[in-house]
Amino acid sequence: MDPVLLSRIQFALTVGFHFLFPPITIGLAWLLVGIEYYAAFKKSAVCESIARVFAKLLGLTFAIGVASGIVMEFQFGTNWARYSAFVGDIFGAPLAAEALFAFFLESSFMGLYLFGRNRVSKRVHWFSILMVALGSTISAFWIIVANSWQQTPAGYTLEGGRAVLTSFGDAVFNPSTLQRFFHTISASLTAGAFFMGGIAVIMLFRNPASEVARKALKIALVAGFIASLSVLFPTGHLHAEQVARTQPEKFASFEGLIEGTTHAPMIVFGIPSDSPEPSVSYRIEIPSLLSWFAHGSADAFVKGLKDFPPDERPPFSLTFISFHTMVGLGLLFIAVSLLGVLLLWTKKLFASVWFQKIFLLVSPLPLIASQFGWITAEVGRQPWVVYRLLRTTDAVSVTVSAGEILLSIILIGSIELFLLIAYVFFTLKIARSEVRQ
Repeated sequence: MDPVLLSRIQFALTVGFHFLFPPITIGLAWLLVGIEYYAAFKKSAVCESIARVFAKLLGLTFAIGVASGIVMEFQFGTNWARYSAFVGDIFGAPLAAEALFAFFLESSFMGLYLFGRNRVSKRVHWFSILMVALGSTISAFWIIVANSWQQTPAGYTLEGGRAVLTSFGDAVFNPSTLQRFFHTISASLTAGAFFMGGIAVIMLFRNPASEVARKALKIALVAGFIASLSVLFPTGHLHAEQVARTQPEKFASFEGLIEGTTHAPMIVFGIPSDSPEPSVSYRIEIPSLLSWFAHGSADAFVKGLKDFPPDERPPFSLTFISFHTMVGLGLLFIAVSLLGVLLLWTKKLFASVWFQKIFLLVSPLPLIASQFGWITAEVGRQPWVVYRLLRTTDAVSVTVSAGEILLSIILIGSIELFLLIAYVFFTLKIARSEVRQ
């Protein structure tokens, strides 16, 4: 058994599980900011009832997210000691800022929001959910700062085999931070909107006359359409341009470009293969579009995988499949939410049970798309854990055996499976208990 591979599997398991919950928390919190505003300042009884339902779901999601995040962070010291030593001086400030400012802001006001209804004024209560949304967004920013530094290191010098911070501003606003942050927030708003819409559909199936469910579905469709569009453009486009500039081998891998060329085609569909050399068969492509997409000109040269040494290329098939699955799902979200908005506009939404069933099936998929986005970003960075500075094989702890890692994978996986089942159970229970509204 390879301890490096097992450590990567364990990290993927814990981070992947944790990353199910922050997108819902961020997206749902911002939706509740608007809903609670109408409840508090426009005296909307329906919006207040919606807020009561989804406040419970927000609290549940936040709790599971916090619990799963603790396990994730412990791994840096157990399985990735050499990585922690290398990046410790860089990551100390942003992670401290995330804990001291963002997390405490979010968690403190979460308590006031969940337990303060009818105990504090409506203005204070609305302010509490605004602070929760702001705290969760700031928290995401600092986490993305740390991860983006791994993708595009800046503001550092190497001393004694470790990275030492020389410019806090350059490290925070490294070449990929803002593009990745806005893309992630757009994806989180999409996840939150589709989550709200899926719950609303469940409520409608139990009580088709529920005004709470009807209003929640309307809000979710409009918000989901706007957010899913923003994931594609401008945030997705800007992020792809950034990757093309700063991590060209990752860009070539997820776009399936084997040979560097001008007028590079964009592959819409293809079946990738890693053996004996990276290749894509059954290609459906649009000529010259990739050159324009990456550099704003069809004449621009785009590097292919063969322009890089074999030991510096990311795993091709997994990166390609993850990226194209993410993009395909993103287009699906735009299409489904647009259809819902059109049905809402023509006053056919609540008579179209077929659409409600489709939306319910699609509603959890933004979380899957986020997972594929994370896989694209992290696998596409390989073989580096810190891009072109520290290889993944050189980052693991030397004192943890493969057997110990395997045992921890089994234990952590079992706990996370239990938590996931409990989360789904209580989410459905909350949705079904509110059909009287």
